[in-house]
Amino acid sequence: MSVKIRLARYGKKKKPFYRIVVTKDTSPRDGRFLERIGTYDPCSDPAKINIEKEKALAWLKKGAQPTQSAGQILKKGGVFKG
Repeated sequence: MSVKIRLARYGKKKKPFYRIVVTKDTSPRDGRFLERIGTYDPCSDPAKINIEKEKALAWLKKGAQPTQSAGQILKKGGVFKG
């Protein structure tokens, strides 16, 4: 089983709101997930990023692979250094 850290889209039409979730790679985008580790709101100015860093680091140590967009948000949120 491969585990991914990715974004699940919520919110209204043209007003997206994302949850950062840990899920199996075969699950649908907005489907079942293992754990929610944060949120991302791109519509606010500036964009709001809330991440539970301990949970994110724990999943990364277990081998979860972030998607490209989730990886960028984790970097902005301070989970990755650099």
